[in-house]
Amino acid sequence: MIDTAIPVAAPAPKETKAQKMERLKREKNPWTAWDEVREFARQGRDSVLPEWTGAYFKWWGIYTQGDGVGVTGGTGGEGKASEYFMMRIGLPNGLLTAHQLHVIADITAKYARGVADITTRQNIQLHWLTIEALPEIVDSLTAIGLSPKGACGDVVRNVTGCPLAGLDGHELIDASPLAVEIAHKLTANPEFYNLPRKFKISVTGCPLWCSYPEINDVALTALKRTVNGVEEIGYSLRVGGGLSTEPHLAVRLNAFIPQDKAYHAVHAVCEIFREQEALRQSRTHARIKYLFMKHGWTAESMLAAVEEKLGYKFDPADEGPIVDDVYRDHVGVRRQKQDGLSSVGATVLNGRLNPDQLHALASLAETYGDGHLRATIMQNIVLVNIPNDMAQGLVKEIVSLGLEVEPSVFYRGAIACTGTEFCKLAIAETKGFAKWLVGEMEERLPGFDQQLKLHVTGCTNSCGQSWIADIGLEGKKIKKDGAMVDAYYFCVGGAVGEYAGIARQIGYRATAEDCPEAIERLLRGYLADRFDGENLRAYFRRTSNEDLRTILAGAVVEAVERDPSPGRVPASVG
Repeated sequence: MIDTAIPVAAPAPKETKAQKMERLKREKNPWTAWDEVREFARQGRDSVLPEWTGAYFKWWGIYTQGDGVGVTGGTGGEGKASEYFMMRIGLPNGLLTAHQLHVIADITAKYARGVADITTRQNIQLHWLTIEALPEIVDSLTAIGLSPKGACGDVVRNVTGCPLAGLDGHELIDASPLAVEIAHKLTANPEFYNLPRKFKISVTGCPLWCSYPEINDVALTALKRTVNGVEEIGYSLRVGGGLSTEPHLAVRLNAFIPQDKAYHAVHAVCEIFREQEALRQSRTHARIKYLFMKHGWTAESMLAAVEEKLGYKFDPADEGPIVDDVYRDHVGVRRQKQDGLSSVGATVLNGRLNPDQLHALASLAETYGDGHLRATIMQNIVLVNIPNDMAQGLVKEIVSLGLEVEPSVFYRGAIACTGTEFCKLAIAETKGFAKWLVGEMEERLPGFDQQLKLHVTGCTNSCGQSWIADIGLEGKKIKKDGAMVDAYYFCVGGAVGEYAGIARQIGYRATAEDCPEAIERLLRGYLADRFDGENLRAYFRRTSNEDLRTILAGAVVEAVERDPSPGRVPASVG
């Protein structure tokens, strides 16, 4: 008898996260669909479609806010979302006017429960936003020439630069016009709304490289050359920097980029990135750095691809001097190149400001200066164009706001990501812990004399840039006295600049409450054992992981493994 049964079709393979995101991007450019968000606002939070909460909102600088306990209680390595949203406001090159800051202060007070954070990409991030508030906030920002578009998502992110561009007497060139040009032409450009992943750009003429070119996807740093006795200022080009779970320092291309070709070179790299289908197969391996890490690209092959795009070749050029191992934050009172004027850089611990502080800083910029301010990648803010004879008066006003202009090394070098307070991927709390830790260290080592970058990140994804810190603390949970408590895994010896390198995983962890004592032991060990003139980074470089771990623990202990990433790499990761 003939079997006439119809064969059952095999079930379609389940769509991977990468495939789903690529499909959603092909189906819609979120920048052209904002009217959908206006309709969500009219209908309420329950009307918001999952493709918006999971993807499209990011193109507008918006994330769903976590429920306050981070990854705990969630599924698939991601915690539960609350009904609220976070939003980043992009500030190209960190440029900000007093009027804009007053408006941001009003938005923060009205919609964000008084919480505003300066981020490590010169953005300002707001929290506690309702769906009903989002269109109103975007309209208010548009009216003052600002936008959250491109602050998240698989796009060109906020373009960072030196906060003292055009003001610093040591700069080779004022690169802020180029940074703003790149931001205006590439950020929120529909031609680049569908990149394989985020794309971070830095442009600076500053000799301090204060925008961290080493960890950007593409970076321009000013470069001087002499040809036939004539000096010329152009740029050095780096590609492929990034942190996250697999850090990689950007690769320098052997080329002198003339000023009039700099934008075109960046555009070419962006086009090359967009075309890499191999990078679209996995969300965790989609950054341009993976061309170098996994696909065999080199500085030479990247330069050849850029030149092929442009149709011309660049002259080879030596790098020139690498920036020294110094602070890059422009904190304190500094003379500008304009006669009679100074900048005053204020340290904002963890980048957090309330509406009163925001309004006050804006008013101070108007009263003491010409109404201009600059956000920095160290989560700080700089007031500029201050008459020299008024600078100390301004310092007193800033200090009265609870900020510091002459901070301790611990206060000055502290960085913290969002942590469990708002992030769905975090394992540990960060900003409150970092503030407490700084206070503890100031009491324990009030005279400590070394630059110290002390970075706290809520998980292994390094949004707090723990990989390039002297001491990087990665959040985790461990059991103590029968209860799960916040703890931190130590990464030591990271740096950018002359001795650029990724922090070492030394196999030590401590509960939050035990961290101050461990760090005190480590720094006292350095003070006792350092050679004449030896700085902290040099000491870390010559001291083995085993010895560092022993000093931290106060006893010989076995190395512990660093935790894997809790899940997907968040869009905020460096």
